[in-house]
Amino acid sequence: MQPPPAGRVLVVDDDPTVAEVVTGYLQRAGYAVDRAETGPDALEHAAARWPDLVVLDLMLPGMDGLEVCRQLRGRGPVPVIMLTALGDEGDRVLGLEVGADDYVTKPFSPRELVLRVESVLRRSRHAEEAPRPAAVLRAGGLAVDPLARRAARDGTELSLTVREFDLLAHLLRHPARAFSREELMREVWGWAFGDLSTVTVHVRRLRAKIEDDPAQPRLIQTVWGVGYRFDPGADAQED
Repeated sequence: MQPPPAGRVLVVDDDPTVAEVVTGYLQRAGYAVDRAETGPDALEHAAARWPDLVVLDLMLPGMDGLEVCRQLRGRGPVPVIMLTALGDEGDRVLGLEVGADDYVTKPFSPRELVLRVESVLRRSRHAEEAPRPAAVLRAGGLAVDPLARRAARDGTELSLTVREFDLLAHLLRHPARAFSREELMREVWGWAFGDLSTVTVHVRRLRAKIEDDPAQPRLIQTVWGVGYRFDPGADAQED
């Protein structure tokens, strides 16, 4: 009897050679794989059989990977690893801003991609399964309920992504402590490796949602040469 697949991965790439190589390596690693060549095709595949993870090329005909990622995320949570031939940091940041969990630049090692898939799926499943503390965290006009996965600022509920929520909760649990970007990647999301710009992007997006003036942040402060620190003032507390 064959063991069940380690997960279902949707590979979206219009280059048949790349798609075939990626598919082969993922299948040998124990994953079930669906393939799509265009954005609309990817959305149809996802609607028919929701994947556990999507390997998504940025440069697709008709509908690019950024729009595919936006539409997938609008339908439900799903980890996404972006593939692209573009190495510019601006392209990496843009992919992360629309919700990509990781970013791999072509040419890449198929073995490394499989390791990235395993890592993203592992931390995604850990986030879903890990027990959440019941205490409501309050500081700087913010209220974060880890159990209900809800956050509010001055009584108004915030719309946060999963990673933004986890980052904010982590900072509120450790007020006044400075964290490096490497520490935040490891301690918040369990990433042993990855693009440090991921942290920069999520801090910037979080500041835009919780700060009075994101250009001059009061709550999430930059510690030059180190990383970031949450400064709650004198009102930090837990219910």
